[in-house]
Amino acid sequence: MATWRRDGRLTGSQRLLCAGLAGTLSLSLTAPLELATVLAQVGVVRGRARGPWGAGLRVWRAEGPRALWKGNAVACLRLFPCSAVQLAAYRKFVVLFTDDLGHISQWRSIMAGSLAGMVSTIVTYPTDLIKTRLIVQNMLEPSYRGILHAFSTIYQQEGFLALYRGVSLTILGALPFSAGSLLVYMNLEKIWNGPRDRFSLLQNFANVCLAAAVTQTLSFPFDTVKRKMQAQSSYLPHCGGVDVHFSGAVDCFRQIVKAQGVLGLWNGLAANLLKIVPYFGVMFGTFEFCKRICLYQNGYIVSPLSYKLTPGVDQSLKPQELRELKKFFKTGQLKSKKPTL
Repeated sequence: MATWRRDGRLTGSQRLLCAGLAGTLSLSLTAPLELATVLAQVGVVRGRARGPWGAGLRVWRAEGPRALWKGNAVACLRLFPCSAVQLAAYRKFVVLFTDDLGHISQWRSIMAGSLAGMVSTIVTYPTDLIKTRLIVQNMLEPSYRGILHAFSTIYQQEGFLALYRGVSLTILGALPFSAGSLLVYMNLEKIWNGPRDRFSLLQNFANVCLAAAVTQTLSFPFDTVKRKMQAQSSYLPHCGGVDVHFSGAVDCFRQIVKAQGVLGLWNGLAANLLKIVPYFGVMFGTFEFCKRICLYQNGYIVSPLSYKLTPGVDQSLKPQELRELKKFFKTGQLKSKKPTL
């Protein structure tokens, strides 16, 4: 049966590969909704089109269908380094938060995950800024010809620190994100009226989608301000398309509320929530399919099309241990077949 938990039958590289492929496919399929979210946050589509469908249709008509995937390449490329850094940081934080008896509370586990995500986001933050710049630019009159050109242009024109503009909002946004995760986790048993260890696959999937909806809604105002700070540049046409002018993060909050009201901080939330179910659905399905292929290659299951276990194989063995055991038996069989005098 498929599971959300870490499977010791996969190697570290296999887990990273499965997660990377799943993330790449889910990002690519939901890229138009991500584009609509970012454009609404920055303010490029304000007054011209309403809702994610209107924003996507406007971009399609003005720049062509390929423009719906602006910035998706850099989003996919940052998956692998981001996942690797996040995994390494998470292991360090888990060790740090574990008590003398080797136990870690759920709250500390959530904190470890949130801090690891924050570290990986900060390390790969320039790629996120470049993604925003590529999304808000017009493909027919581009300011940046690609990822490397965007990186070098921003560095030369605006300086190194410009690549980290808005990074403080990532740190601040981790607080409501962690609070939302804890809020959902503490109420799961009440929602499903049963213990967590007996949740079905569908229930676990619903839990992930619910947690994503709650955490992203709570931290969305910080993400909105971050996107505006990333897009704003005096070197871009119309200052990057930002609909308010500001001098910093605090002033950006103030100007948004002054011009659009408090709800202006949640512009683009509808498109962001719409992509949650397809995003995690595609990610989970792709990850499980890739996982079955790896388990089949490692010798734990009889076919990559099902989870039917290979008879006689100890499923508790790690991949390296299983390979050594197979090699041992194979060597023994070869020796037994040699003729004796």
